[in-house]
Amino acid sequence: MTARLAVLISGSGSNLQAIIDACRSGALDAKVHLVVSNIATAPGLARAQKAGIKTAICEAVEGESREEYDARLVRVVQRSGPDLVVLAGWMRLLSLPFLTRFTGQVVNLHPALPGEYPGLHAIERAFEDSRSGTRDHTGVMVHLVPDEGIDHGPVLASEQVPILADDTLESLAARVHAVEHRLLVTTLVTLIAAPAR
Repeated sequence: MTARLAVLISGSGSNLQAIIDACRSGALDAKVHLVVSNIATAPGLARAQKAGIKTAICEAVEGESREEYDARLVRVVQRSGPDLVVLAGWMRLLSLPFLTRFTGQVVNLHPALPGEYPGLHAIERAFEDSRSGTRDHTGVMVHLVPDEGIDHGPVLASEQVPILADDTLESLAARVHAVEHRLLVTTLVTLIAAPAR
């Protein structure tokens, strides 16, 4: 049975586009039923709309707690009845009101290897370390999100990305993003095909 996906984004949506393209080609036996952004101007919303996917904007309200925000987000996302909730460049930490509603269903993509560079600017931090001679690689991981920890949880897939001597931040980021697009899709393929699904 074709899996139902809800994809949460905050930015350009290039990983969302990789999912859309894989669904369209048949490589991924899934359909994106909803794309949610916490930023009204996120370019990824236009990608979703161009593909005919329903979109929703769920911006934070001043004075609202994380838990209150996530309770609202639950109501938005659950209407799409997703089998998986994919965080594809979602730049907010999710709290327990959301995670307990979608236990075992939330998948996150992070541009670093397991246990490395949690939080924002992971590519930039790895690049800076490479320039100081303390690092010659970074990577990408896809993992489940069981709790409120930052960029950790059961690892579904990871792949190392070398940092070359002549890399610029832009060239490194481009290679990391290319791996992200591929690894996210192949991981979703495996996850959806698993017997428990």
